[in-house]
Amino acid sequence: MDKILFSKMQFYGYHGVFEEENRLGQKFEVDLEIFLDLKKAGETDCLENTVNYAEIYQVVEQLVTGKEKKLLESLAESIANQVLKMFPIQQVKVLVRKLQPPIPGHLESVAVEIVRGLNNNE
Repeated sequence: MDKILFSKMQFYGYHGVFEEENRLGQKFEVDLEIFLDLKKAGETDCLENTVNYAEIYQVVEQLVTGKEKKLLESLAESIANQVLKMFPIQQVKVLVRKLQPPIPGHLESVAVEIVRGLNNNE
């Protein structure tokens, strides 16, 4: 299966369990892998035979910058469900990173990765 990759999309959101996270917000990164057949798009060079990258970006941006969620798992699930619902794709892999998690210690980020498809997204 062919795929389109979106790497390290960055957004400012208000997701987290702690009140400070919901009030102050922080940066999040999202990676997407979208699985679909790209043969016709490659042969025709027509946007109509693939998905519009800008539209997918906007969907992710709206979800990350929109209504707050407590869990990264919930945010990733929302992204996967919306992308599957709105675009003609077979499967999506979503990775959501919280770049400054409120965890005592030294770490770069914490992340959740899920894979959903037309047969396993319910």
